[in-house]
Amino acid sequence: MVSGRRGEQVVTLKGSEPNYRMLVEAMSEGAATLSRDGAVLYCNGRTAKLIGSTTGRAIGIRFESLVAETERDRFENLLMDARKAVAKGEFSLRRKDGSLVPVYLSLNRLRGFKGQALGMVITDLSQQKSKQAEEVKQAEANHRLLLERTLSVQEEERRRIARELHDEAGQLLTALLVGLRTLEDSRQLADVKVQGQRLREIAGRAIDEVGRLARGLHPTVLDDHGLGVALGRYVAEYAKSHKIAVELSLNELDLSNLPSGVQITIYRILQEALTNVAKHSGARTVSIRFARMPGAIEVTVADDGCGFDTKAVAVSSHRLGIQSMRERAAMLGGTVRFISQRKGTKLLVHVPLAGQAAQPVVKQRSA
Repeated sequence: MVSGRRGEQVVTLKGSEPNYRMLVEAMSEGAATLSRDGAVLYCNGRTAKLIGSTTGRAIGIRFESLVAETERDRFENLLMDARKAVAKGEFSLRRKDGSLVPVYLSLNRLRGFKGQALGMVITDLSQQKSKQAEEVKQAEANHRLLLERTLSVQEEERRRIARELHDEAGQLLTALLVGLRTLEDSRQLADVKVQGQRLREIAGRAIDEVGRLARGLHPTVLDDHGLGVALGRYVAEYAKSHKIAVELSLNELDLSNLPSGVQITIYRILQEALTNVAKHSGARTVSIRFARMPGAIEVTVADDGCGFDTKAVAVSSHRLGIQSMRERAAMLGGTVRFISQRKGTKLLVHVPLAGQAAQPVVKQRSA
């Protein structure tokens, strides 16, 4: 803009306009110049393509008419803001064929026009929105799959508890009932004493069995004393029941200050891992080692069993125990990995602590 006796005039420097026009036309973004009231003074080819028109036909139309009707009031506010400072926002542009294109508009005053014109950059958000929609769809599918598997695991757990109640506690209670009937028919005091001693033993075994089932459902020691003590008691009982030597090494970590969700997740994963070892591996020894990492806890479970095909497990949807371990870890943002050869299997559990760190202690517990 040059001021003189004839007033202000627009002067184009030789060679400059073609270069800038080539630059603007080559942009992958839409670019346009709007008048103060929003009329299109200039637009590049990308802008015309976005609205399904040509550059010539786009000149002179009010840009507001291209915006979806429900967003026009918001666009008017954007124009008012752009006369004072940079203004940005997401809108939907209506193409010539009636379809809507999601875009991001960025407007600012053009200084050379003394605020009388606005420069605008238009970013097409179609691919971004499509990707976001696909991610939402995938997340919903994963959620449904996780819910299905969770319900499947719960139902399997109910079946297991029902079997154990029937096979163990149920039989003990039946034996107790039969013994009580026999006691009624006893005529000699000596017979009564012998039968009473036998019934006491049956009742004690029933109490132990119900307690074992209760601890399997939720170990109260986990709430009272924390993960370290709970695991110590569990592996001691496990080693006694299955005749498998278990070494538990906490590596001087105090696990009782971890969030309760992290503690129960690690406990359940290790419980499932040891159950799999007893059922499938034929192992004689198991090692469980904890390690503190920056912002995370890592647990390694290694056995000397027969191993298995980890690739087959990775694509299988029928290994509910393994799927349960992975899903429990995933709910905390963690991972579960398996390394297995012809002899021995190693389970690697990584659980982030969300800014918390396990605190070291002096003791190291093992069973």
